Amino acid sequence: MSISGLPFDDIRSLFDNLAGPDEQAAEKVIQRNQALFGKAPGDIGKIQEWLARWSGVSPVVSRPLVAVFAGTHRGFEGASEKAVLARVTRLAAGGAPLNQICALYDLGLKVFDLALQYPVEDISQADALDEKSAAGTFAFGMEAIAGGIDLLVLADCNSNASPTPAAVFGALFGEEENWSESAEVAEIAAKAVARHRSASEDGLELLRRLGGRESWAMAGAIMAARIEHVPVILDGPGPLSAAAILKACNPNSIDHCLVGQAGTGTVTGSMIQVLGMESILPVTIDMEEGEGAALAAGFVKAAALMHSGVEPIENMLTD
Repeated sequence: MSISGLPFDDIRSLFDNLAGPDEQAAEKVIQRNQALFGKAPGDIGKIQEWLARWSGVSPVVSRPLVAVFAGTHRGFEGASEKAVLARVTRLAAGGAPLNQICALYDLGLKVFDLALQYPVEDISQADALDEKSAAGTFAFGMEAIAGGIDLLVLADCNSNASPTPAAVFGALFGEEENWSESAEVAEIAAKAVARHRSASEDGLELLRRLGGRESWAMAGAIMAARIEHVPVILDGPGPLSAAAILKACNPNSIDHCLVGQAGTGTVTGSMIQVLGMESILPVTIDMEEGEGAALAAGFVKAAALMHSGVEPIENMLTD
């Protein structure tokens, strides 16, 4: 198959101009914590430093967004239009676990329906998308986070129902590890990896063949967040597979991202480990439609307030 390269040229250029961390902003956090508490406040301090390092300002979380992307796949019932639409409908009606967490922590929530009636191709039999469609969906993901947000929480509607994450991790990190808890998903992913193995050296081409629209949109959102100086929290195999592709393109491209839950002993935990990422909460939540990342966002909001809203005790002393 001939590859023009043109639809991906603009995306590749983004990897060459990634803004680095703002260490001066992080140092100001360290100095203020020293003045407030006489020491670094443990993991809370690390979260505060992370927020400052990647936002470039003092830790503030006033406009967090949980962005959920939904796409469909041919050849797999769990990612069919009917199955994904049911999950999207529950979220839209406010009846999903994620809705309750967002309400509790006052997190903005947007669900993006990515042409559910037009599933991508069965990746065990064909390429998921063509280059133009893939690049267009990446651009949509970049635009989806517009509006001045200061924290992005990324999730999808079918992390456990799509073969894409298992196939991406199998192609990038080897098939010795079990990248899915479902035998059916693992079988489809193995066939897809065998079919598309030749693309494993090119992250974007690999995702074009293996990734659904939700994968491309999430990759675009992660990249846009980096450009706009917005820290990102990921959760579940879907967002992690999008991050894995970006890291394959540029090892520093997901440095602004943390993971919501540790996922110890699960497939998610294995993915986190192989990516070398750090988790915010030292827990395992066996629910992967963004619940772990949203819970972590509540913790991050608290960490930011413990920095910006606290006054030195000396200010409270009176003669």
